[in-house]
Amino acid sequence: MIEKRPAPATIRASPPAFLPVLPQSIAMNRLKFHCLLIPAFLLALCASGWAENPFIGRWALTIPGGHAGWLGIEEKDGKLEGSLLWGGGSVLPVQGVKVDGDTLTVTRVNKRHNAKLNADNTVTETITAKLDGDDMKLTTVAVTNDGPPSKPQDFTGHRIPPVPPTPDLSKVKYGEPIVLFNGKDLTGWRLVEANASNGWSVMDGLLVNRLEPGKHYGNLRTDREFEDFNLTLETRTQANSNSGIYLRGIYEIQVAETYGRPVDAHNMGALYSRITPTVAAEKPIGEWQTFDITLIDRHVTVILNGQKIIDNQPVLGCTGGAMTSDEMKPGPLMLQGDHTTIDYRNIVIRPVVK
Repeated sequence: MIEKRPAPATIRASPPAFLPVLPQSIAMNRLKFHCLLIPAFLLALCASGWAENPFIGRWALTIPGGHAGWLGIEEKDGKLEGSLLWGGGSVLPVQGVKVDGDTLTVTRVNKRHNAKLNADNTVTETITAKLDGDDMKLTTVAVTNDGPPSKPQDFTGHRIPPVPPTPDLSKVKYGEPIVLFNGKDLTGWRLVEANASNGWSVMDGLLVNRLEPGKHYGNLRTDREFEDFNLTLETRTQANSNSGIYLRGIYEIQVAETYGRPVDAHNMGALYSRITPTVAAEKPIGEWQTFDITLIDRHVTVILNGQKIIDNQPVLGCTGGAMTSDEMKPGPLMLQGDHTTIDYRNIVIRPVVK
């Protein structure tokens, strides 16, 4: 919104006595020259971002219930577009983005199947946001089909700083390796949710997760927290395994039984829903598989079974199921255990020395 202000009063001033009075023709030429400079100056300001939409960028959200979320707003071909991560699941495009004055409005539409009625419900959610510097205050209201709107829910966001330049991995120095799993017990590990059922145990020197139907099982995290590091480990999938390695509790490297499938952002070794592996390097079910993962300056490299499938790529935000959306602080290594059974061993981390 552009505030209309009254035109300033015209001020006439005589030139100082020590300056010569220019002929009218020269004065007019100089006036034309300066008038030409003004549009160029304004264009330069626009190019530098002075006139850029303040909502454009990436936003770390804390959604209702305290879970991690993410919002990305960008301009393509003169039109605003948006993507949203709402707690778990994938980063998905939204159906509408507009700015009216100081308010951003984001619309997303979900279809949910009602098994009892054997019908699909369409849920239209409207999210409005206003800025206070780099902080965002948001409100969401949902409407199901033609029903009444839900009670408004408030939540918050914060602008994510730009991703640093691509690091030169050849110049990175690592500290001494730290063995995170001792092969004997769960020393150094704990459940993220203390009251969740614990499917994690040690069997024959392996860290295993075993589930029973009808219970909510928890994710396992290290007591220690890390910033940038190199991580190596081995994993063995079971039938329909679906687990994940959360770097700093924020970024999930997918662990799943996807052998024989085309590459996808939800398959083994992917940065879940964000970065697709360049090649399918999975092994068949039941075989031990190796991971070599490097996280430095919000860039990730993944080597699966000796093949580099993600090469020093920028990470634009948290992934579904993250412990937090705050990418600026250290965090634990977290293993996803709330989905299916999975085995791990030889978990070693080397923190970066800065």
